[in-house]
Amino acid sequence: MSSPAGNTAVRGLGTALRTLTLLPWPFGESEDLAASLPWFPVVGLILGMILYGVAVIWSYLPFVPWPAAAGLALLVCEVILTRGLHVDGLADWADSIGGGADREKRLAIMKDASIGAFGVTALVLDLLAKWICFERLFATGALFFIPVILLLSRNALVELACALPYARTGTGMGLPFVEGATRKHLWVSRLLTVTVCLILGLPALLLFCISCLETLAFAFYSRRRFGGITGDLLGTANEIVEGSLLLLCALFPFARG
Repeated sequence: MSSPAGNTAVRGLGTALRTLTLLPWPFGESEDLAASLPWFPVVGLILGMILYGVAVIWSYLPFVPWPAAAGLALLVCEVILTRGLHVDGLADWADSIGGGADREKRLAIMKDASIGAFGVTALVLDLLAKWICFERLFATGALFFIPVILLLSRNALVELACALPYARTGTGMGLPFVEGATRKHLWVSRLLTVTVCLILGLPALLLFCISCLETLAFAFYSRRRFGGITGDLLGTANEIVEGSLLLLCALFPFARG
């Protein structure tokens, strides 16, 4: 007979999968949304492994070598699997920066379902940057960086949710995650993340350190400009960490296989 703690963990993983992806989970979900936080890095790792698998399969298809198409395939897969959750947050944040003179105005703009010129621009640039980086990693044989990057970007969400208060006075998608976040959630997420990075070696540990610095900087920025964190800001942080680490791995010599 499975223990209550085991059932809770399984349901927490289910909530994390259903929150961050459209992947099915047949074993139930937790009503406590914050219980899913320690599983966020695991979900990122799963997504990264799926993208890695897609790239490997693509490399065996009887096509003339075409890295740009492979990069586009990876980008489309990620957007579909995540339902565009994080890029939507990035677009809302960009609109708030472009049109918000004060904190309350910025928060109101982010809550607006419509998207403006700043949001569209940020969305296009983000997707183009990822496409180019995926293409580069495919061409240089450095696809093994993708799973660890997606792991680290999702761990950043846990770090921010546990470190900052919720910025809005009303409700929002991120509220139950932030209000229910505990230090236990934080340390379990960190432990899982560091363990994977240790297994993968020095480059992964270096990326982990860089992601921590980026997350710390974004936490300082969010507290100063918004008074805390929101779901849109979490999505923005994911895109910043993921995109910057993809770019570093595409640029650095060790990413050339």
